[in-house]
Amino acid sequence: MRARAVLSVGANLGDRLGTLQGCVQAIGGLRETDVLAISPVYETAPVGGPPQPDYLNAVLLIQTGLPPRDLLDAIHAIEAGFGRVRAERFGPRTLDIDIISYQGQVSDDPELTLPHPRAHERLFVLLPWSDLDPGAELPGHGPVAALLAGLDRAGVRQVPAAVLARPS
Repeated sequence: MRARAVLSVGANLGDRLGTLQGCVQAIGGLRETDVLAISPVYETAPVGGPPQPDYLNAVLLIQTGLPPRDLLDAIHAIEAGFGRVRAERFGPRTLDIDIISYQGQVSDDPELTLPHPRAHERLFVLLPWSDLDPGAELPGHGPVAALLAGLDRAGVRQVPAAVLARPS
């Protein structure tokens, strides 16, 4: 069975756009996984943590045959391949990939909570996701458009010149 999943990707260190493009290619290279759509890229202020550079963020819609935990292991390996070190919560990152939603599943597993526990309050997830799928719903929280309506859009801007290509 192949499932649809929503992934959020972000980077705020080094060649941010190059890292995100490499990330998209790596995700498309996972076994039994296809990148169906890629959102526009947004530049966003960091949420929490120490002073750090702004992020570039995007959302990917994928279809995968990987079960959720295997997908999590695979994206952690991709992050590590781009130099991600998990040293400080909400600290700067060469690459951050989150599973936002996986085929509508709900799980409170501490290793992989589904949907992502803070997705409903994160503009840098909801705005690009809405660009891809205006009718999207976040399980347990409702329509993405309604969630967006209650959020302040300050500190987030679309970067039209930053375009991520689908895997070749």
